[in-house]
Amino acid sequence: MILLELFWSFMQIGMFSIGGGMAAIPLIQNQVVNINQWLTLTEFTDLITIAEMTPGPIAINSATFVGIRIAGLPGAIVATLGCVLPSAVIVFTLAWIYNKYKELTVIKGILSGLRPAIVALIASAGLTIFILAIWGEGGFSSDPQSINITSALLFTMGIFILRKWRLNPIVVMLGSGLIGGLVYSLI
Repeated sequence: MILLELFWSFMQIGMFSIGGGMAAIPLIQNQVVNINQWLTLTEFTDLITIAEMTPGPIAINSATFVGIRIAGLPGAIVATLGCVLPSAVIVFTLAWIYNKYKELTVIKGILSGLRPAIVALIASAGLTIFILAIWGEGGFSSDPQSINITSALLFTMGIFILRKWRLNPIVVMLGSGLIGGLVYSLI
């Protein structure tokens, strides 16, 4: 039964993950944390961090990780297939439709209309992770004592460095991770 639940949950994620991995994060969070409660919000944030660091798409890495955690190797296989199957069918169907009707203005309009929704999904995922990093699982609070000072300083320094010197974001993330690891190991 759990294998069927894994397949169905990640099939839903695969069906509605339009716009890439970052746009899928809120969908994964809803299925894995809110609906099925397979992970806590903190574990989910760790999952996204690991899924972004490992090669491959975030949704597939997440499906494999959650599947193996919940039902071992069969769970990983079923969750990954559930995530990939609808996307593959949708992509093949859309490619066929696009090649056949690519000059129609309706098709061009549909694709243009999807852009704002994708941006909103990515912004939602970023905001969720930002709030969790700065205020923790309790969420946003106006109480200044609830702010994680280390996370807030690392975020602010990272943004400053990116804007001022235009360094590669990966270098800034690695540096923030190293500094954060050092600070938290000393606390």
